[in-house]
Amino acid sequence: MTYLLGSHHVTLSVGKAQEDVDFHTKVLGMRFIKKTVLYDGSIPIYHLYYSNAHGDPSAVVTTFPWAQQGRFGTRGTNQAREVMLAVPADSLDFWAKRLSSMQIDHQQSELFGERRLEFHHPCGLEYVLVGVHGDPRVGHPGHGVPPEHAVHGIYGMGIHVYDQDRMVDFAKDVFFFDGEISEAGDVARFKVGSDDYGNWVQLRGNRTDDQGTWRFAAGTYHHFAWNFDTLENQEASKFQIEGAGYTDISELKDRTYFKSHYVRTPGGALFELAVTHADGGWDCDESPEELGRKFMLPPQFEHEREHIMSQLEPLRVDD
Repeated sequence: MTYLLGSHHVTLSVGKAQEDVDFHTKVLGMRFIKKTVLYDGSIPIYHLYYSNAHGDPSAVVTTFPWAQQGRFGTRGTNQAREVMLAVPADSLDFWAKRLSSMQIDHQQSELFGERRLEFHHPCGLEYVLVGVHGDPRVGHPGHGVPPEHAVHGIYGMGIHVYDQDRMVDFAKDVFFFDGEISEAGDVARFKVGSDDYGNWVQLRGNRTDDQGTWRFAAGTYHHFAWNFDTLENQEASKFQIEGAGYTDISELKDRTYFKSHYVRTPGGALFELAVTHADGGWDCDESPEELGRKFMLPPQFEHEREHIMSQLEPLRVDD
């Protein structure tokens, strides 16, 4: 039985909070569904969530804006790099025109028989829109993006690695890959999990760049979360990973909306093993219609609400 279904969400360390909100909502048209804080450490940092129309697992991008703290990172090898989002196959011309109208530099390309559009987040993170056929996930038509062109959700992740074989071995040994690997030049890719969409892992050989930043730091990709079906199977997978010698893996962490372990892969990318919380996902503390309207804090931080809010930069989310 495949316990890993597919992707759950992707989490990025970005620059300024307002430019991040404007990029994901006003440029990409995604739905703003959650405003909370980073649960780790003692520094108040926003944790912002964006999604397609329904907030599906495999369709959520989350961000930590670190510019306010003056913490910046370096993109390099042995690091997750490309934020890859799926859009309808016939929408790439729409997106090219839209980015041009907003003075956002971009370039079109083709890889593995799929058209792509490459551009950058304001903090420098590399984004790729990939045109796909038959994706059932419903995009969010926000800020001038019509439903027929809206972002379906995550396509997969792009990792730059010094040694592709070590990452493939990890996937085969413990991370539910038993299919075929496709290659195009210095890029290889494969699917992980049982879902039909949102779960591509793309490996780009990179022996030129220096080691990329792994800690929280603006302008870098922090982790990619995978969607597991139950807590029992998640725990069994954790023991399987540890038993194979990949022991850089965390204890279980409760993130309110999901519970997770984190493991550092031999390709440098940080993987999260996530299970949506039994009491509900994104709408466990807000109604589905009002997602993202309030500043949500976990119970352990609620008594510090005023102090936390006073240290965060002002943030405006336009409908």
